[in-house]
Amino acid sequence: MLIGRLVSLIILLKQTIQSDATTALKQGNGDIAGALRLLLASVGSKEKEKRYKISKDQPNAKEEELVKLSELTDDEIISVISSEIKKRRDAIALYEKGNRPELVEKEKKEIEILQKYLPEQLSSEELKKLVQGAVAKTNAKEMKDMGKVMAELGPKVKGKADNSEVSKIVKEILGK
Repeated sequence: MLIGRLVSLIILLKQTIQSDATTALKQGNGDIAGALRLLLASVGSKEKEKRYKISKDQPNAKEEELVKLSELTDDEIISVISSEIKKRRDAIALYEKGNRPELVEKEKKEIEILQKYLPEQLSSEELKKLVQGAVAKTNAKEMKDMGKVMAELGPKVKGKADNSEVSKIVKEILGK
């Protein structure tokens, strides 16, 4: 019974995405429905990976229990969304090199759709303050300390900022 309550508390984001996908489909908004279906497929794939790992650790677990235990938390779903956005940004760079503006626009629209499910993004100023605080806390002085700074920042910026942007700011500050 406890597992059931726990699962119901941690899958709110997934339910929201599923509901929004259904609504978009009913309204005939194929762009949103398509982007959300791809996201849900990625979430499902991650859940299967998690279920496989759990089944290796708990070989006697029942299928029903495995399914419940493998449900992704909102934080894990946010990681999947961030990963999907990164894939689209990488695709945009390739499409721009290949002179495919129609595909660039499609990917940009999907990024906009997916970003609605992320926490509010940190501004550049907020990000710089966090980086400066992490640099001070870790006593980082040079580029070789970048790993310590990034490890300190990880939980604070997860889902709230693009890691490449965080890395760029850390390099700026440590490079001075």
